[in-house]
Amino acid sequence: MRQGQAPCVFLGMLVTLLLAVPAFAAPSPSVSAKKAEAQRVLGEIGQLDASLGAANERLNLANLKLRHVQAEIKENRHELKIAQHNLRQGRQTIAKRLVTLYTKGDTSPLEVILGARSLVEVLNRMDTEDKVSSLDAEVIGEVRTYRTAVTKHARVLKHQNALVKQLVAERAAEQRHLQSQIAERHQLLTSLNGEIERLIAEQQARELRQAQAVRATYLETRARQAQSAGDSSLGATAATPEGATVVPASGHSGAAGVALSYIGTPYVWAGSAPGGFDCSGLVMYAYSRVGVSLPHSSYALWNVGVSVPKDQLQSGDLVFFDGLGHVGIYIGGGQFVHAPHTGDVVKVSSLDSGSYAYSYVGARRVI
Repeated sequence: MRQGQAPCVFLGMLVTLLLAVPAFAAPSPSVSAKKAEAQRVLGEIGQLDASLGAANERLNLANLKLRHVQAEIKENRHELKIAQHNLRQGRQTIAKRLVTLYTKGDTSPLEVILGARSLVEVLNRMDTEDKVSSLDAEVIGEVRTYRTAVTKHARVLKHQNALVKQLVAERAAEQRHLQSQIAERHQLLTSLNGEIERLIAEQQARELRQAQAVRATYLETRARQAQSAGDSSLGATAATPEGATVVPASGHSGAAGVALSYIGTPYVWAGSAPGGFDCSGLVMYAYSRVGVSLPHSSYALWNVGVSVPKDQLQSGDLVFFDGLGHVGIYIGGGQFVHAPHTGDVVKVSSLDSGSYAYSYVGARRVI
């Protein structure tokens, strides 16, 4: 075998084996659909909460009306008692005056006539007694009218009280109905969130199994390549097409193997240790294990090594995305290992899947 051919054969074998492993996809449609449904339910809860707020205020207004009517009823009862008391007093007063006028000797009609000195006095005294009797009758009439009005008002208030109580009951029922709907939506949301967590856990488990298969293939292929390393030194250097970009071969594929050994490790902001990594922290740690010191910043890593065309990527190359805001380590077969974001874990993804396809910036080779 010619010199330089072994790495190419090794890379070709690795690509073939990697392609035989199922692709690492973006979140499954079922997870996306469940998240969309959960978002819809959350929106419904927001609308129901707003409706419940309005219903609470309507119930408050109904209770305010009820308290007002009940206060009027209380006042009306007080007025009715006054009217009844006045009526009794009026009747008692009239009764006393009638007794005085018609049963006692000093004020009887006969005394009125006999005690007068002249006909004029008789007429005046008779007229006075008539006026007194008429005034008493008028007072009684007014008291009766007042009592009648109070009694009528009491009937109106009783009817209003019944109506307002019914309104309060309706408003309270509306409030309970909305609260029940909100409780049902919260229960549905909890169920959806549980299902989403289950689906994500299943997806992450699949990805972990796939990543472990990738890593096993990677290590197995490296072992076979190491066994044939002696033969590769006997061959000649492969020719480079005229005009093609020549990039020094990667000598740090072991960093990819280190990173792959931490598949499933949670993302931790600013993390750069086995307990948790962010994207540049994973790269820095993996390279430190093969004796290379790198900065803990995806932007600073862009200044490391040399640029690599996408069609010449080798295991260990650094791949960048999102305007240099994200970095991973290429492992071959169009795939790379990385720590994506908060809430995720170290995983393997495809350069050509989802957002990574259109947010790819470029690659650097550490030399």
